[in-house]
Amino acid sequence: MKHLTLQIFGHVQGVFFRAQAKKKAEDLKIVGYARNISDGAVLIEAEGDEKALDIFLSWCHQGPPRARVDRVEVEEGKVQG
Repeated sequence: MKHLTLQIFGHVQGVFFRAQAKKKAEDLKIVGYARNISDGAVLIEAEGDEKALDIFLSWCHQGPPRARVDRVEVEEGKVQG
């Protein structure tokens, strides 16, 4: 198990980024949450298998079709369960 905090910057609000991230995470058996933050980014807390998180992180660099991801900041943290 691994815990990641992701901040996704770009045109990521109002384009179903959180909803699609939730679906992708569920498909990969990743738990956590996503929320919009006031600077226009999306914050995601995610926990799961390291391989699944690698796939999820790769998806976050792309996002859904209407999104434009400029950068993703990743911080590894303590698994919270």
